[in-house]
Amino acid sequence: MRLIQDLQAEHELIETVVGSLRTFVAARLAGGADAADGPRFIEFFRLYAGDFHHAREEDSLFVALLERAQLPEAGPIATLRGDHHRMAELLTAMEAVIGLALLEGDTAATLDRLAREYSASLWHHIDAENSVLFPEAEARLRKQGLPELPTREMTASERAAMTTGRDLVARYTPVEDLSIIRGDGCVCCPALVEGCRGLEQEWWNEWEWEEMHDHLGEG
Repeated sequence: MRLIQDLQAEHELIETVVGSLRTFVAARLAGGADAADGPRFIEFFRLYAGDFHHAREEDSLFVALLERAQLPEAGPIATLRGDHHRMAELLTAMEAVIGLALLEGDTAATLDRLAREYSASLWHHIDAENSVLFPEAEARLRKQGLPELPTREMTASERAAMTTGRDLVARYTPVEDLSIIRGDGCVCCPALVEGCRGLEQEWWNEWEWEEMHDHLGEG
């Protein structure tokens, strides 16, 4: 399914730019880096990750899952849609401080907190989509006779934002935050129990539960 393949490929750039953001913020707090690059990070995440990537998830993939696969709005879809809104709010808050020429005291602490919260949220979000949403969505939509989903090309501004992201990665070597526990499956998703009961409880029907018991019996 082309759309899902494209979304997965876009994740690779997005999570790399998140690592560059953390490098940039650390450099700013240490008195280095170019403050003018701050708004460039905002541009990438807002236009490429938001207006292009997240919008196609919501307008095409989520709609197909709700209407064609008849999945509930609650559970994974609501959780991931909520992630999009919450990360957009964090981005707006970060925009107010990331480009300031002088960072000190409360302002520096605010930028550090927002960058950590935003990166953790986006990394967890990507893991959840790659390991749960995309494979489950493709299998369920194919069962409904829907092998492809509508998509669209990038606008000129979105493409420019993508180029900006790649430039920032070249300028600020991406880092990983080892304090953030990442991994596949619902068990690694922060929303498990807190807003989502997990894939099996939210999406599985009685036939899927019966098949699971059959497989367990065979083992």
